[in-house]
Amino acid sequence: MKDYYKIGEISEMYDISRDSLMYYEKLGIISPSRDDNGYRLYSISDIWRLNLIKELKSLGFSFKMIKEYLENRDLNSTNKLLKNGITLLDDQILRLLKQKENMRKRMESIENTEKNSNLNSIELAYLKRRKGLILNGQIKKDEDFDLLIQKLQKNHNNKFGILGNNNLGSVFNMDSLKKGITTDYESVFCLLKDEAEDYNIVFEEGYYVTLTYSGDYVNNKEHIGHMFDFIEENKLIIAGNPMEIYKIDIHETENKEEFITEIQIPIKC
Repeated sequence: MKDYYKIGEISEMYDISRDSLMYYEKLGIISPSRDDNGYRLYSISDIWRLNLIKELKSLGFSFKMIKEYLENRDLNSTNKLLKNGITLLDDQILRLLKQKENMRKRMESIENTEKNSNLNSIELAYLKRRKGLILNGQIKKDEDFDLLIQKLQKNHNNKFGILGNNNLGSVFNMDSLKKGITTDYESVFCLLKDEAEDYNIVFEEGYYVTLTYSGDYVNNKEHIGHMFDFIEENKLIIAGNPMEIYKIDIHETENKEEFITEIQIPIKC
């Protein structure tokens, strides 16, 4: 066995890139010597350190923790390191369990929307008070919606997700609707849970004329026309801007036939 190894030999032996080895050196967790030509030489001392670094990395320890441990190693510090490692793993397990539950709820949301949507039926429904996050901005195409939703997420520290979220929507521009234009919107929103504390809008409880349809968004023109006819025939009065809620959209499927959208129009009683 040789007393010294060059960086290429160590890189191949440990399947570690030269850049990583130089990064370890920069951090101070290994300290190779130099030969007369300035080439790095790794000693037996560096070998055991690399063995330990490789194992500690695989256990999830940070470079900061690894460096501190290598600078002061005894049985007490080893036990302390492993105890800290168990705590870190427990925290990771909790985060993973939360992520798993989050994914399960998103799957349920998609499945429930598919199964329970009453399509193409105009209804007068009483909806409870709903909290939400809203951001104003002109929307004339799908890309505008996605950009505003991204800004809304960023403004509120990503408190809501997109995939499997059936509470994202847009508020129509009423002046455009009166002209028969159903592609202009003035804001995006995300409805929140009742217990939410961070919100900037409340959709008050009351009656709404609602309709849920499937397929491309271009179909909303026909559906909104039928809803306005229903409102007129029943002598109802519109109390605010209509809105669309995207139950299933491009984030869940590329097939527009699978899109499910709900239109809600607030009514005075």
